[in-house]
Amino acid sequence: TCDTGDQQSTAAVHLKAPAAAIVEMLRDVTTHEGEDAVFECRLSRETAQDAQWFLGDVPLQSNEMNEIRVQGTRHSLILRKVTLEDCGSISFKVGQHSSAA
Repeated sequence: TCDTGDQQSTAAVHLKAPAAAIVEMLRDVTTHEGEDAVFECRLSRETAQDAQWFLGDVPLQSNEMNEIRVQGTRHSLILRKVTLEDCGSISFKVGQHSSAA
């Protein structure tokens, strides 16, 4: 605000946070049936953007078989006690960016 006594002008500052980018990509995981498979990637910054994990084209959510963790910029997916049916592509998407293993 600029106030000269008899006149006043006000303006506002609006910021758009830059989109997060994936700086550490997913890596392929080889494990034995019945063991856990852990996938991790790291973003350029913490973000409120929706991040999503996929097994093939199926979106994953945290439950007794899948654990999704976010610790700062690190995003992790743990597939519990994998079976042969779990073989396939895992992908992580945030904004316009994605990584697959």
